[in-house]
Amino acid sequence: MKDTVDKQEHSLDNSTRLKAIIDTAIDGIITIDSKGIIETVNPAAARIFGYLPEEIIGKNVKILMPEPDRGNHDGYIENYHRTGVGQIIGKGREVLGMKKDGTVFPFLLSISEVNLHDKQIFTGIVHDISELKKAEAALRESENKINSIIQGAVDGIITIDTRGMIEMVNPSAAKLFGYNAEELLGKSINTLMPEPDRSLHDSYMHHYHVTGEKRIIGIGREVTGMRKEGTIFPFYLSISEVQLSERKVYTGFVHDITRQKLTEERLRRYAAELERSNRELQDFAYVSSHDLQEPLRKIQAFGDRLLTKEYDNLSEQGKDYVDRMLNAASRMQNLINDLLGFSRVTSKTKPFVKVSLDDILTDVISDLEVSIEQTNTKIIRSPLPEIEAEPTQMRQLFQNLLSNAIKFRKENESPIINIYAKNLQRKAHLTATPGDEVTEVYVEDNGIGFDEKYLDRIFNIFQRLEGQKYEGSGIGLAVCRKIAIRHGGDITAQSQPGIGTRFIITLAIKHPEE
Repeated sequence: MKDTVDKQEHSLDNSTRLKAIIDTAIDGIITIDSKGIIETVNPAAARIFGYLPEEIIGKNVKILMPEPDRGNHDGYIENYHRTGVGQIIGKGREVLGMKKDGTVFPFLLSISEVNLHDKQIFTGIVHDISELKKAEAALRESENKINSIIQGAVDGIITIDTRGMIEMVNPSAAKLFGYNAEELLGKSINTLMPEPDRSLHDSYMHHYHVTGEKRIIGIGREVTGMRKEGTIFPFYLSISEVQLSERKVYTGFVHDITRQKLTEERLRRYAAELERSNRELQDFAYVSSHDLQEPLRKIQAFGDRLLTKEYDNLSEQGKDYVDRMLNAASRMQNLINDLLGFSRVTSKTKPFVKVSLDDILTDVISDLEVSIEQTNTKIIRSPLPEIEAEPTQMRQLFQNLLSNAIKFRKENESPIINIYAKNLQRKAHLTATPGDEVTEVYVEDNGIGFDEKYLDRIFNIFQRLEGQKYEGSGIGLAVCRKIAIRHGGDITAQSQPGIGTRFIITLAIKHPEE
């Protein structure tokens, strides 16, 4: 009797333990009878499908299935009873379930068959893989994005293993080197290198693996590549090292700089030629001016002697000749001095410093105070910016422009000069390089103006549209252009005869260090 009681207690204890395990299991556990009617369901299964246990016990298990499985399930059970062939029993697979609210989700289902005396039951283990599927979908999306970026990248991207064998090459890299991508896969990366790099590459990789010394990995530099047909070209190569789970790979980013290098070389040659040409012009201007000084001094000296010692002995016509000769000599002297000044704009320059154009303009207006008062000139000014410049040349620039505005005034109208500025970017969003940001200074007057068909002429040396009517050598605006160009800009004008002129001076706000 005692043995029987002990066995019953032991059986009850095992049953209690088993129920506790089933009820606390993370995965869902469902049992059905041979007709598909749910007999038991643990809390996890009920929660996974969005039901209370009592809502589904006694119902056909197909209520947990979406179509077409719901409609096919009874036939599947009948077929199994008839043939003994099961599509999922004892195997397990990924299937779709339907929650109480109608949402469909994926889960792993494994089914076992149990025969209890005269009764057949099936137990299903339900493992929800919704989050896993979301993670897989996100991973696939991420991989697709990365692959799209790699495949669509303008620059070439190549991946190699530790032996230097090409594992991946994007279309841009293949096109850059003149291959189809399939032709490069499995080939050594030194296929894309001219000598001596081709022969040295294996030893370079060996040296890196042994010593860890980086010569290009993580650094980047300009190198030379070789196309399929044998031509070589320059490109910028940056290499990153990636440690995968069991191995290491290297990814190279290839940026073709052929056009950039050609442009740099053209600019270098152009700059050298320009420097030579400018030096010759400056030497010519300086030497010519000095060579002209000597005969001019003789003309002036002997002209002065005629004026002081022989002037009274000359006829009226002779006196007129002497006066004209000395006036011409004086004008020639001014022209030579202006030519020397023009040649010095770039030949004798000082470093750029921070300059307040407002302060410069104030000083220039002060210097021109007498002529401003005599002509009843009205100056209208707005705040001007601070830029990097040579102060002396900025004074010269404003002095010439304001003097011109006063000089070329209309006879019966007081001059009005308006000076203002606005800052600009040469290209939108680019401000990193000196020269990207400029200021445009406007000097407007109500003077005699000119026909814009002469616009190109007025900035050339010795060009004068008004002939001898106004004093000057015609060199002032040429100096202004030279100063503006030296300061990273230029000068132009808008004008109408009898209306006035607007000069537009572009100046870079910052400059590369000299």
